[in-house]
Amino acid sequence: MSSLSKAFTSSIGRKFVMGLTGLFLISFLVVHVSINALIFVNDGGETFNVAADFMSHNIVIRILEVGLFLGIILHIVQAVMLTAQNNAARPEKYAYNKPQANSTWYSRSMGLLGTLILMFLVMHLYHFWWPTKVAVYTHEAHNTFQNIVMIFQDPLVVVVYVLGVISLGYHLLHGFQSSFQTMGWNHKKWTPVVKTVGVWFSIIVPIIFALMPISIYLGWIS
Repeated sequence: MSSLSKAFTSSIGRKFVMGLTGLFLISFLVVHVSINALIFVNDGGETFNVAADFMSHNIVIRILEVGLFLGIILHIVQAVMLTAQNNAARPEKYAYNKPQANSTWYSRSMGLLGTLILMFLVMHLYHFWWPTKVAVYTHEAHNTFQNIVMIFQDPLVVVVYVLGVISLGYHLLHGFQSSFQTMGWNHKKWTPVVKTVGVWFSIIVPIIFALMPISIYLGWIS
């Protein structure tokens, strides 16, 4: 038991958990962005509402939802503990150390980007997840599309959401490839492919997420 505990509390163990939960959250983003993209069908939200209703009431999805929240919490906790552990191991910063020469600014700012994403996530849950769950458990009718249209009439909310998904994009830009590397999945042939897919994933997914509030606010979606 102690060896298992040590495996998950060591630096390598925490990185492994970070990589594993990161891949799980990436797979969730694929599903989430696919559902959101249905709003661009522009049929008054009919197709989107069908998908949203399925996601809200399907028992399998609801069970996976619990795993999703556990994955998010575990990812955050391990990130905080790993950062603290790394800082404790390097209490002094060398005067001649120039991290900008060896890494990108977003790879050095994963903690800040993660914090911004967490703040965005809390607001996102409040606006969309919570009203849906209240409707499910009270057996009340809920039109998710109309709720989204109403919320994105506020330009401040639109700006916050766009900034949130931009933070997500930069977080993914480092985290996507890093998750595969942390799991030990390095290959001379496939690692460059993973890096390329990661870059495109980090661009396309946030763009789709950002286009939703922008399109609604500008009236492109009726």
